[in-house]
Amino acid sequence: MTVPIEDYAILSNSRTAAMVSRDGSIDWLCLPRLDSPSVFGAMLGTAEQGCWSLRPTDAAATSTRRYDGDTFILVTRWETPTGTAEVHELIPLSQHRHKDMERVDVIRRVVGVRGSVEFEQLLRLRFDYARALPWVRQIGTAEAPEVLAIAGPTGVVVRGAALKAADHVHRGTVTVGAGEHVDLTLTSFPSHLHPPTVLDVEEAIIHTRGWWQSWASRIEHAGPHHGLVVRSLLTLRALTNRETGGIAAAATTSLPEDFGGERNWDYRYVWLRDAALTLEALLGHGFVGLAEHWREWLLRAVAGDPADLQIMYGLGGERDLLERELTSLPGYAASSPVRIGNGAALQYQADVVGEVLVTLSAARDAGLPDSAYSWPLAKSLITYSARQLERPDNGLWEIRGEPHMFTHSRVMLWAGFDRAVRAVEVHGLHGPVGEWRALRDRMKDEIDQHGVVDGHFTQYYGTDEVDASLLLLPQVGFCAPDDPRMLATVAEIERDLMEDGLLRRYRTTSGVDGLSGTEHPFLACSFWLVEQYAATGRLDEARALMDRLCGLANDVGMLSEEYDLANKRQVGNTPQAFSHLALVRAADALVRARHKPR
Repeated sequence: MTVPIEDYAILSNSRTAAMVSRDGSIDWLCLPRLDSPSVFGAMLGTAEQGCWSLRPTDAAATSTRRYDGDTFILVTRWETPTGTAEVHELIPLSQHRHKDMERVDVIRRVVGVRGSVEFEQLLRLRFDYARALPWVRQIGTAEAPEVLAIAGPTGVVVRGAALKAADHVHRGTVTVGAGEHVDLTLTSFPSHLHPPTVLDVEEAIIHTRGWWQSWASRIEHAGPHHGLVVRSLLTLRALTNRETGGIAAAATTSLPEDFGGERNWDYRYVWLRDAALTLEALLGHGFVGLAEHWREWLLRAVAGDPADLQIMYGLGGERDLLERELTSLPGYAASSPVRIGNGAALQYQADVVGEVLVTLSAARDAGLPDSAYSWPLAKSLITYSARQLERPDNGLWEIRGEPHMFTHSRVMLWAGFDRAVRAVEVHGLHGPVGEWRALRDRMKDEIDQHGVVDGHFTQYYGTDEVDASLLLLPQVGFCAPDDPRMLATVAEIERDLMEDGLLRRYRTTSGVDGLSGTEHPFLACSFWLVEQYAATGRLDEARALMDRLCGLANDVGMLSEEYDLANKRQVGNTPQAFSHLALVRAADALVRARHKPR
């Protein structure tokens, strides 16, 4: 039976992530990095594609779960007829390296609370997206059992309790009484090396808890939905690789936007747009250092000829993201194909440079000075944009149909030139400001002439369709939220794109995206509407919509990409950076509106 997407919680060390179901099964884990091949792939198939289940043997057991404060240490409490126990799970932030390569561990500590509880452990290791069945052998002792698994470059050692093999599955039981605990660990390492030493679990838990709590303590926020704002910012940090600075769009691949359809994409990479918007959200809450780390990632990733710019990269700045379809994973709820890589990397999306320049400008405003290379990079990106002015693009939504002159994309070109002018006029940087000012004014005149029909902004030039991305126009300063054209656009969006109070991105029936099937309301778009409502005095509607959207988060505060209203379930890749950063922006907008004088 397929596990609902909202039944998953994430474990993270800001390098990779594990998805743990409410039933106690790790159904998705890629090692050693978020965009590496999976060792557990059941989330995109069945248990046969790999999982690590840990739950009481008593079928009557029930569970509740939470994070240990502002961390990614998941605590699942199990109640059974014989007693109560908890499972504390985490991917620790390693303080040690193994042969100059950082090890990755997963800890599952079983803690007895009351009475006695027996747990069953079931381990199915399936490497390389379930394309490789590893060679597995017992290497420990009766007192210190260990299972070693190797296939290709990947090695994994599982320690802590005895496991017996049967038909490529390893099973075992552990029992805990009140006040007792048993530590189960999984450690990955390069298969040509010896397994790393046994992990000091207590030290790892203390260090990891302290790291996350220290980071969260710096969050600057006071207002409604504080808990979800903090959890969303933590989620954005979890999606940010702490070594490279690259920010992933989500932790998963191929969770469907349309159940049973083809709209299944790999989101484990760094979209310049998504990363820029994430940084804006983090900058707004005091994290200037992260902006500097990402800026260094950006410099490395886009180094060279601006003409070779991609809209997305790997977490380390890799350029080759060839999109492929896997047959080894049948797909979530049989939604195929399962894809790795993403063909959108080869698209031209005109808004991306604007998003990057807006974020670099926000970093300057927050007090981050330009480095010796960041301003030359920005100038190169401005020149690149200027050379593309006559080129239609695939837009914010990465359509796979014919390119168009998307109004949002044209506005982001305007925003890029606007921030270039601001860099000179406000921050004293050097550049051809007269030329940039002329380009900004040219874009403004063009959009006013071709991007408006019947008094409202349009999805692209030559149509009267609207698109939820138009809600972003006031956010970058192109027009005021209460501009008559903007108010008319909101009315059109409400009429054409709203389904039971939530927004779709655009009308898929228009054929603009070149794909079959349909999709569900896109959560970020509805958060943008909250921001628009708040900025134009529709506060009751803004608060009501915000409350409803926050109610769609699961029990541990995670949001996916979309929401299925009919079946009341989350849809698409998770946790989705776009959804969480839009939640933070919407909450900030409500705070501003609350303090705005009459």
